[in-house]
Amino acid sequence: MKKRNQPPIKAALHPRNKHRSRYNFKALVETLPELAEFVIVNKYKDESIHFASPQAVKMLNKALLKHYYQIESWDIPEGYLCPPIPGRADYIHYIADLMAETNLGYFPSNKPVSVLDIGVGANSVYPIIGAQEYGMNFIGSDIDEKAIESAQQIIDQNAVLEGKVELRLQSNKKQFFEGVIGKDEKIDLSICNPPFHLSPEEADAGTQRKNKNLHKSVRAEVLRNFGGQNAELWCEGGEFRFVSDMISESAKFGKQVYWFSSLIAKEAHLKGLYAQLKREGAREVRTIPMGQGNKISRIIVWTFLDKNAQAEWRKSRWT
Repeated sequence: MKKRNQPPIKAALHPRNKHRSRYNFKALVETLPELAEFVIVNKYKDESIHFASPQAVKMLNKALLKHYYQIESWDIPEGYLCPPIPGRADYIHYIADLMAETNLGYFPSNKPVSVLDIGVGANSVYPIIGAQEYGMNFIGSDIDEKAIESAQQIIDQNAVLEGKVELRLQSNKKQFFEGVIGKDEKIDLSICNPPFHLSPEEADAGTQRKNKNLHKSVRAEVLRNFGGQNAELWCEGGEFRFVSDMISESAKFGKQVYWFSSLIAKEAHLKGLYAQLKREGAREVRTIPMGQGNKISRIIVWTFLDKNAQAEWRKSRWT
């Protein structure tokens, strides 16, 4: 098949995203030689990997994290979600823009921006990118003890993350902030990548649709080793219920967190979430669009601080 003329950059990604250019496999292999055995030449005569292979994608992630973020040691347990690095980086860059706009056009530099990552997962990718790109300090929470153990191992094995990430186990699966944020603790921003599906059956069906053209044995391997744990993929009520419950609880922490945020995959969910935020008394609500190739997503952000409280927050924490 004739080689494709591909655009030099992925224009839909954030302008500061280091992954806008196509993957430079030569450079990545120089950074992580173990990646070489997974590099192929696809039918369009481009260097690539088998993106359906859990081992190949995990090795690509290791190479990207080492090459761009100085992460020397990174791994996740079998069966846990292996996230796409470019998309995770986009969320971080857009919330950095939000923090700069909040601080009169300048990203806060007087002290590290504090971020709560709700559902940090076994991979700890958001803290890695946020800490390395913007010097953010993170609290990573999760309901899964094994995920916390894995994330802690990543932190412990990489000196660049020392003192930048603290992990906290959420013991109540129905809570988001209670039991994680201390009584007098202040958090500049919370982030979340919520479970998308309504049930494990829906999650499995979604994975199978994505991989319907794969060989049966490869599909089984993807579902077994690469699909993510239940809490990473689905919850009762799906994305809307999850974020709706988060909004309800966030109102109780409105004076301790400046901005709350969450990824929203389905645009149809926004109307109901806006209505709930109005009922809960949110003072400001925004939606930040994100485009990742053929996929369109967005971040919803909200605050319960009025203009005077916002000004006081800036004065006391960022100046």
